[in-house]
Amino acid sequence: MPDNVGRVMELIGRLTALGAAPVLHLSGEIDLATVPLLRDHLSRATSRHANETLFVDLDGLTAIDDTGFGLLLGAAGRCREQGSELVVVCTNDRLLARLALTGLDRAIRVVSRVHAG
Repeated sequence: MPDNVGRVMELIGRLTALGAAPVLHLSGEIDLATVPLLRDHLSRATSRHANETLFVDLDGLTAIDDTGFGLLLGAAGRCREQGSELVVVCTNDRLLARLALTGLDRAIRVVSRVHAG
């Protein structure tokens, strides 16, 4: 039996700032069980920083499913409606390939590091 059977997956979100840029750092896994947590983290961050570019750092994630990508896309749309932007930060080759495969990298700007200002 695999080690992860019966283990509760976890998602941790931590909102910080790099200079003046707000950064939501995500770590753990985004799947059906943790999507409500992601929704809460994104909602709080986009509300708190409504007129700023919000960076969402995915480098701490071990997995993200299509539902998680959908939530990121929705949050990016809400940011655009508010006159701001959601930018994904990612250097993980596996996640970058998924972002490209899903087309999310064409709908949301993806960068390798936070660019304040």
